[in-house]
Amino acid sequence: MQENLEIALIQSDLAWENPEQNRINFTNYIEQLPETVDVVLLPEMFTTGFTMNAARVAETMQGKTVAWMQHLAVKYDVAIIGSIIIEENNNFFNRLIFAKPNGDLECYNKRHTFTLAGEDKVYTAGNKKLIVDFKGWKICPLICYDLRFPVWARNTENYDVLLYVANWPKPRISAWDTLLKARAIENMSYCIGVNRVGSDALNNEYCGHSAVYDVLGNNIETFRPNEAGVKIVSLSKNHIDLYRNKLRFLNDMDVFSIQEK
Repeated sequence: MQENLEIALIQSDLAWENPEQNRINFTNYIEQLPETVDVVLLPEMFTTGFTMNAARVAETMQGKTVAWMQHLAVKYDVAIIGSIIIEENNNFFNRLIFAKPNGDLECYNKRHTFTLAGEDKVYTAGNKKLIVDFKGWKICPLICYDLRFPVWARNTENYDVLLYVANWPKPRISAWDTLLKARAIENMSYCIGVNRVGSDALNNEYCGHSAVYDVLGNNIETFRPNEAGVKIVSLSKNHIDLYRNKLRFLNDMDVFSIQEK
């Protein structure tokens, strides 16, 4: 087990439906990271922006972006996490890829598709939660709209880190701030949200607010509004153990089951 986990959050503008340009952009960020970084977090649909034109820009698991993630993960000895549009078995998925330093991949398909934008009509929803064991840390990665649904995120697996990759728009950014903090408090875990900045071809504005909260809901790292760049934060296993053993709130959680949609 590794006592501390160093996470790099990359908050950036995204080139609309231009995977090659976005890969170049994020490569430049990743190349400049210190060797101490363990995990790199990228936004939701980081190669395209939040588009419903899936047929135009979808890739496969054997495509360029997955290969790019694997290559950089191995080259720089880091885990790289972000969601992209994947076509598989005649379905499109908003799929989070967790690329490990040894080249292995783990995947999560977004469960809560964003009906307000018609995501549910284009993308197939996932039905399986993912818990990744990485360097002795249990990580639960989710995607954007999942943040509004606390039952799906409930810490029944005793995970250490809950993270969200997102394209969360400026008009509802107060909800983003509030819900990230709430998810940390109720699950007694670190909660990390990585959002984008800039605007897209649909005139949606994004102001970022990527942030990290500890198990008590304290904000330990955040970006300024509209700031593009990298923030690096060190997470502590001792912090988690100290407050879970002292407060024991997770012992009193309700027992429940989640049904298929």
